[in-house]
Amino acid sequence: MSMLAIGWIGVGSLFGLLALRMSIGIALMIVSFVGISAMLNMTAAFGIVSALPFSFIGDWSLTAIPMFLLMGFIAANTGLTTGAFDLLKLLLARVPGGLASASVGACGLFAAASGSSIATTAAMSRIAVPEMLRAKYHPSLATGVVAASGTLGSLIPPSILMVLYGIFTEQSIGQLFIAGVVPGVISALIYMGMITVRCALKPDLAPRSAEVFDTRRFFNLLWSVWPFPVLIMGVLGGIFGGFFTPTEAGGMGATLAILIAILRRSLTWDAMRSAIRQTVVATSSIFFLSIGAIMFTRFMGLSGVPRSLTDAMLSVSDNKIVIILMVAALFVILGMVIDSIGLMLLTLPILLPVLEAADINLIWFGIIAIKLLEIGLVTPPVGLNLYVLHSALSGRVKLGDIISGTTWFIAMDLLTLILLIAFPALSLFLPALMAG
Repeated sequence: MSMLAIGWIGVGSLFGLLALRMSIGIALMIVSFVGISAMLNMTAAFGIVSALPFSFIGDWSLTAIPMFLLMGFIAANTGLTTGAFDLLKLLLARVPGGLASASVGACGLFAAASGSSIATTAAMSRIAVPEMLRAKYHPSLATGVVAASGTLGSLIPPSILMVLYGIFTEQSIGQLFIAGVVPGVISALIYMGMITVRCALKPDLAPRSAEVFDTRRFFNLLWSVWPFPVLIMGVLGGIFGGFFTPTEAGGMGATLAILIAILRRSLTWDAMRSAIRQTVVATSSIFFLSIGAIMFTRFMGLSGVPRSLTDAMLSVSDNKIVIILMVAALFVILGMVIDSIGLMLLTLPILLPVLEAADINLIWFGIIAIKLLEIGLVTPPVGLNLYVLHSALSGRVKLGDIISGTTWFIAMDLLTLILLIAFPALSLFLPALMAG
């Protein structure tokens, strides 16, 4: 049997194992080990298994992942994220659907401090959703806005997905971070615009607030959110200013979050222990999945499947937009059944040669891919944000209402995606400026 045939059998077997609900990391490792053994021999397979994980985990760039996670968990556990929603709620009180728009802004700010979509959704579901439900907002709007806005954690830097994408594609993590700024802001503004228009046309979705702007309360709230700009500017400003690398920025961010919590007298031993435990669990899960992906990359490279797929796709069209649309369709379909990190690490070994052969800018594609992965986070049946939100609310809102509430936001995501594909400068302007 040819190596190419073994490779395609391996791909089919992998999806078969995933259909049987096997962990993606374990499935990747099993398929890779068996496939390499079939193509070469058992000794070679054991050699790869013993060498690849060690060399991969030893990559210094990966230290950014636990550090950014620690920064986010400390921010959440010590209350550094409180106040942002209340401030935006006051500013947008007279705007139709103001609470929902405030939730979008608060999610964006929290995402910039945590780098995690799941953490953003979990935190904001306890802060914003109960407030909207008390204000008689329709449950589908109250939950849909948080489920969808939580995905901004993948696009607004610092982002764990961007770190992994940069490592696997050998692209600058700093450039990926800055490339996500404009698309992230555009996504949030499009969400807010849609909410305002819908609530203006259909007032029963979100009753108008009777809250009056209070200058003294505004300045009190403004003082309470000072940790956000300090933390965000400390991390992103340091990267963009060239004071430290994105990898070092993770450590600086975690340190800064601890110092801010100490200054606010909100850092307790329980909060610190909880943040460390959450960081260890999340990091272990990501690294385990990444080891499987790096083994699968080696298996695919030996089999020639990526080369075969490249030839097949380029025979259809060598137009960059057509290729991106084909990849987008694949991501949307697979995103319904595979989580975002697993999907990215599963497909990159196969798709990367296609993108390189079509001369597609990998920074631009990275932002598009992450936007597609965001859509997967709110697309049933495996939209993780949907279940995180449902669990955090302890079943207070039906899962069906949450899913129906995200449909408008998915439509807005597709609009944003069209803009990012049609106008690459939206993603590439700031990285080019930074490079210049």
